Amino acid sequence: MATVRLHYRSWGSAENAPVILLHGGGTDSATWADVVAPALSEQWRVYAPDLRGHGKSEWPGEYSLELMRDDVLELMDEIGTAPVSLVGHSMGGAVAYLVTLDSPERVRRLVLEEAPPPVPLALPMPARPAEPVPYDFDVRPAIVAQLNTPDPAWWTRADEVAVPTLVISGGPASHLPQRTLYEFAARLPGGRLVTVPAGHRVHTTAPEPFLEAVLAFLE
Repeated sequence: MATVRLHYRSWGSAENAPVILLHGGGTDSATWADVVAPALSEQWRVYAPDLRGHGKSEWPGEYSLELMRDDVLELMDEIGTAPVSLVGHSMGGAVAYLVTLDSPERVRRLVLEEAPPPVPLALPMPARPAEPVPYDFDVRPAIVAQLNTPDPAWWTRADEVAVPTLVISGGPASHLPQRTLYEFAARLPGGRLVTVPAGHRVHTTAPEPFLEAVLAFLE
């Protein structure tokens, strides 16, 4: 498999411990740039890549959560950061979880913001928009198909993820099954769950309580 070049942004002193922020589907690293990354960068060295098919990273036409996991592991090799704290939103949370499942020794702490729990979700397949979008649309059906039929091992192996993990749910306004998010957090030996009733995009809809929870957890 050819290496995919990833574009990333960074903030903060290179002497600080690293945090990697992974965005959700259909967005890119800019989602962290206004509030979250600057706040975290006061104490941490923050990296935020555009995942494959998004933003300024390459759009290779081949997409899966495993490929994105491998891209992030290669990025960690490139920037020489291990162990890291991973913060992932939605699709990025699923990627962060797989990174941790694959290489737990490389992850210090894990934050899963409204990450789809690894059970069949019956999400609707997105329709291709008439107008151009700022990402490769082929990402979305590929990832939704995986979320609807995930590898069963992603759920059964959850008890192997012993790193401290913060699961942030968006409450009733989220489209994800909140009860299942609770059950997923309970399966993680180091898991805890915090609900911020702000819907699916907690870090943009309610950045202050999001940061309050994340900063307290990372410290």
